[in-house]
Parts: sequence; C-alpha cells; structure tokens
Amino acid sequence: MADSLLLYNPAAGRSSVSPFIGSVIRALQASGWRVEVAETLNGRHTTQLARQAAAEKYRAVFAIGGDGTIGQVASGLMGSQTALGVLPAGTANVWAMELGLRAFTWFSWRALRDNARLLADAPIYAVDVGLCNGLPFLMWAGIGLDALTVRKLEPRRRFEKYLAVPQYAATTIWNASLWHGMNLSVLADDKRVEGHYLLAVATNIRHYVGGLAEISPGAYLNDGLMDLWLLSGDNLADAFRHFFDMRAGRLVDSNNARCITFRRARIESETPFSLQMDGEPMLGAQSVQIEVIPEGLRALVPPGALHLMRPGIVP
Repeated sequence: MADSLLLYNPAAGRSSVSPFIGSVIRALQASGWRVEVAETLNGRHTTQLARQAAAEKYRAVFAIGGDGTIGQVASGLMGSQTALGVLPAGTANVWAMELGLRAFTWFSWRALRDNARLLADAPIYAVDVGLCNGLPFLMWAGIGLDALTVRKLEPRRRFEKYLAVPQYAATTIWNASLWHGMNLSVLADDKRVEGHYLLAVATNIRHYVGGLAEISPGAYLNDGLMDLWLLSGDNLADAFRHFFDMRAGRLVDSNNARCITFRRARIESETPFSLQMDGEPMLGAQSVQIEVIPEGLRALVPPGALHLMRPGIVP
C-alpha cells in the first residue's frame, strides 16, 4: 500500500517534467517510500488530491511544480499529519530556493532526482502558515505595487516563462511609474501605524521579489511570527531605492521602510487595493486580516535548510 503521493503539474515551468517522473519514483523507492503518482488538472484538483492523501493518512505528498502548485498542495495538507515535500519545477520556485533546493530545468534535469533523494531521508518539521482573509499562504501576502505586477503577469503561457525575470522587471517598473501608493491604517497586534506606502507585505520567509533579494534575513519558518514590511513612497525612484536597499541588505536600516513583527494584523485602505498571495493574484480588497497559524503544516526540510528552524526545536 502506498504511503506517499507524488503530484506533478504538467503545465508548470518552462519545460515538461513528465519524462523525468520515473527517476523521482525510483529515488523515493530506493529510500523505502511506496509511491502513488497523480497528474494534476488545475489548482482545485491539486488541493483536493492533497486533502484526500491527508485523509488517507499518507506520510507525505511530494509536489512537483512551482510556487503555485506548492501552495495548492499545502492548502490541502494544513492541519494534518501528512508532510509536504517540495520538488521545484516551476517558473518561480521561491519556497524551494528558501530551502536551498535547485529547480528542475532541461539544463539541470537531474535536479528532480537529486532533490527527491535529499527529501527522502529529510526530517519533518512543523512550519507556520499564514491566513489572509481566511485563505492560506506559505510565503507572502502583499498589497500595492507587487500585487499590481502579479495581476498583470499571471497566468502566463509556457513560452512567456522563458522571459520571466525581464518580464517581471519591466512590468514592475511600468507599474511603479504609474502607481503613487496608498494611505493605509495598520493594526499589528498592539501596534497601530498609519501612512502612505508603495506596498505592504507580510512575509513568512527570508526571500522576496522572486527570490532576487532577502527582505527578512532573520525570519524562521516555525517561530509563530511573521514580519509586516511597510515601504513608503509614491514614485518610481522610491521603488528603485527600496529594491536596491533590499539587494544590498540595507532595508532593515532604511528610514523609509518599517518592519513590524506580528501574530495578527489588520490593514485597511481608503480605496480598494490589489492583493497577491505567494505570487498568485487574488481578488482585490479594501481591508485584509492576516494571522499566523503556528506550525500549521508539516514539511520535509532538507539538511541545508535546518538553519531556518527556530533553535531548540526538534523534528
């Protein structure tokens, strides 16, 4: 009887993973996993398959795809004892990048097999999950400039994914030249803040902007906390300044950026704003409620990512 489910998204990334599924199965089987395989049809189907695996008490679901696929699987596994194993093969693989996993491409086709070998014997840790207006996210919930960019880009056809980085940069620059920010009122735990911001982003991980920079270098995946970053400004120059500060590791010292560590936060605006979660566009809103679900998801954590776990916590 199978004790793990291997889910793969045939539309993820720049190249099809289908020819390489066999190597992943063999790698997992070599470490004692009994594997069942399923191809996903869409996001809802992905979450349903993961939820079914959790209900049947599978030890793990190994998900092949990008951040969208990973988030959909995580949604189905939340609150269960079934662990998430991430085998990155998408356009953006920021969650996997956080864990130090190299993504599959046709030029690094062995990455799927190598990652499967790493995760096959990896310890399982419980990691935090965010809820934004009742919907789960693993990495970020963002409003403002980043959400505008995501809304313009997603979904993308496969040939467009070869231009992912320049397309993301060009779209962000275009939006920043037109976007003049928003007035926000923020209540994060017992801290109240008001101001004019280009964007606000709640983050559970260290990486941001598609993995190009670190926004919260001291973040842990299982500390029951998230960081809310508020980036001031109203023009393209301000956006560039924040980006270069982030790339250089100076954002924490910037007078134009504020970080609030929180467990529960509410953000309200005078006008509706765009919203993104884990790089996926969501319906716009005029207010969001964000909260942390401590250790809401079990995950296979490769040895190179154990520094992301709060010291003193054992699997």
